[in-house]
Amino acid sequence: MTEKEKMLSGQLYDANDAALARERDRAKKLCRAYNELSREDAEGRRALLEELLGRVGKACWIEPSFWCDYGGSIELGENFYANHNLVILDAGGVRIGENVLLGPNCGLYTSGHPLDAARRNAGWEYALPIVIGDNVWIGGGAQLLPGVTIGSNVVIGAGSVVTHDIPDHCVAVGNPCRVLRRLPEDGEISAQACKAPEAMV
Repeated sequence: MTEKEKMLSGQLYDANDAALARERDRAKKLCRAYNELSREDAEGRRALLEELLGRVGKACWIEPSFWCDYGGSIELGENFYANHNLVILDAGGVRIGENVLLGPNCGLYTSGHPLDAARRNAGWEYALPIVIGDNVWIGGGAQLLPGVTIGSNVVIGAGSVVTHDIPDHCVAVGNPCRVLRRLPEDGEISAQACKAPEAMV
């Protein structure tokens, strides 16, 4: 198996592999070009995202700065918005559904390192996919760790660290992130209850 095949299958792989390094270099160049484009150049931004990422749905917008490791294994559904300073370490693949909002300074990290110091120091890594469902709002500063799945119709509080799966139809906050309350499955919330608490900003 190639190191990329190991990476995509969740096995330990050599992050110093030359082919992987070339892919990361390409992604960083495209990210830099994206971040340097004028905000008014919507067509240019769209073209760069389509060149960089594996899938870009309609009405996708990422505020600069945006950085990722590889790009090709990132899939964005329709109506996606990410505020400033999004970082996606996408070695394990990231799949995001429709109608997803990310606050500023969010991180999606599929990559991890061995607990064994000798292997870690030698450059070995592993990667596990991150999946986000539809109709999700992730508050500013939230961090998603390798292998987590966030269900649909979910709100993740600002500053949360998501270490395990979050089910559909809930508000989840904290470090580690835990379900705070359930949301109605039909999406209907009273006007009084629809405003998010301060933790959600």
